[in-house]
Amino acid sequence: MDLGLAGKIVLITGGSKGIGFACARAFAAEGARVAIVSRDPANLARAREELAKDGFHVHLARADLHEAHSAQDVVEEATGALGPIDILVNCAGAAKRYDPDLLDAAGYKAAMEAKYFPCIYPQQAVLKQMAERLKANPKAEPGAVVNIIGMGGKFASDIHIAGGAANAALMLATVGLAHHYAKLGIRINAINPGATLTERVEESLALEAQRLGVTRDEALAQSQAKVPLGRYAKPEEIADVALFLASRRASYVSGAIIPMDGVSAPLI
Repeated sequence: MDLGLAGKIVLITGGSKGIGFACARAFAAEGARVAIVSRDPANLARAREELAKDGFHVHLARADLHEAHSAQDVVEEATGALGPIDILVNCAGAAKRYDPDLLDAAGYKAAMEAKYFPCIYPQQAVLKQMAERLKANPKAEPGAVVNIIGMGGKFASDIHIAGGAANAALMLATVGLAHHYAKLGIRINAINPGATLTERVEESLALEAQRLGVTRDEALAQSQAKVPLGRYAKPEEIADVALFLASRRASYVSGAIIPMDGVSAPLI
């Protein structure tokens, strides 16, 4: 299936690790021109080295997306290096978990700054650029945005209240902005991954194994047994859905929130 992504300019925030890195590899494999954003230069260098092994060359951009001006700057930098952005994939940001008894005003604020704004700020900058381009040339191909959010905004966890609230806010913003920009043909969708085998999950597995006095593989088996599909997702599986949502094959999909949790969400 031709996804029509060859030559597209793709900006991926949080693209140096985990799901973002899988997205970078997937879009590069489709022939897209990819820029990845991270605030850690070591992670960026490592990502470029890994992608180069497969013959993929990406533009690297270092930015702290907690600041609106930094997000604006990195969008302008990527545009200057590669051209106007056709696709934005937002993977940056993760909120700390708290015991509810220890969650205070600072914790709520930190969660929004860690998860909500690193997605909203680059999206705001890219959407403005896309809209201006389409208003100047109505025949130009509209762009697409894919926000990688998380199931924590859909179903509450007592240790993820602040971060889940940020995720829920991102889901609302995704749908609201999709409605607003539909008149220009710009599509905005989101993916809600459940547990996915990334570095962050590996760290959690190590802690759980230590807590239970079992091996990492035993801890993983116990956790995966709770998932109806019987396993955690692979980052590449999330990336495959991001490819589809960003492509012309999803030309009538906008404002969608796609769950990818192995049917772990409770029945309601």
